[in-house]
Amino acid sequence: MSFSFLAREAGHVHVCGHRGYSLCYPENTLPALEAARTAGATTVEIDVVLTADGEPIVLHDLTVDRTTDGHGFAADLDLEQIRRLDAGVRFDPAFAGTKIPTVAETLDWAKAADMGIVLEIKEAERPELAADRVAALLRATGTLDRVIVIGFDHAVLKRAVERHPGLKTEAITHARHADLIGVLQACGAASVSIELDMFHPDDARALHEAGLGNRLSMPRPDKLAEYWQGGRDPLPKIVQWIADGLVDSISGDDVPFIARLVKQAGHAS
Repeated sequence: MSFSFLAREAGHVHVCGHRGYSLCYPENTLPALEAARTAGATTVEIDVVLTADGEPIVLHDLTVDRTTDGHGFAADLDLEQIRRLDAGVRFDPAFAGTKIPTVAETLDWAKAADMGIVLEIKEAERPELAADRVAALLRATGTLDRVIVIGFDHAVLKRAVERHPGLKTEAITHARHADLIGVLQACGAASVSIELDMFHPDDARALHEAGLGNRLSMPRPDKLAEYWQGGRDPLPKIVQWIADGLVDSISGDDVPFIARLVKQAGHAS
């Protein structure tokens, strides 16, 4: 059975672990992805850049400095050098020895675990090549149906769809567009990622009527705490949106928290 990112086709709203269960595990690593699955995620969001020798790897930043014990731009390091880096010890010594995974390894994991992958192209210097390499891996691993490629650069997404028939894409937005459907149609995207403060029920209904999907991006727990400290609670309306079938996927760092919201709304897997 083909994987679907649309809730009405999947039979449930997707819980998406942002960079895996990144609140409690080193982001964009296989332990974080597996922990997200265990905590109730049905999809995970990962970020992709290229090594010097053109290998797609799972890394958010253009440099390895923040998340590993290494230094420099990933684009200046070959895969062998990337393999020697520790991607867990900076997060917590308990995760020492954790490696940066390749996209190929991550796709193999997703297929075995029956998980969906929301794959963001972060590569800045060779984005077109990154999209081509990813598309080739999807076909080689038989995972084209369970991956949606996302990005802020809608022109890159448009060209990727044109070059690779069957590739599903999602446009990231940080604004409420006057013609959201037109934005997606212009770049050939099947879905849109929307921040909580820009999500509107009318837009969600219009997207679904046009056969398009959405992914609601939740703030980190410390940002949500600011609402509660100020006497405001956005959760009831979010649960209602989910219950009303307006949300296809809800994404964030705190996977168990998101899973509880979806369960509360009666749309869990």
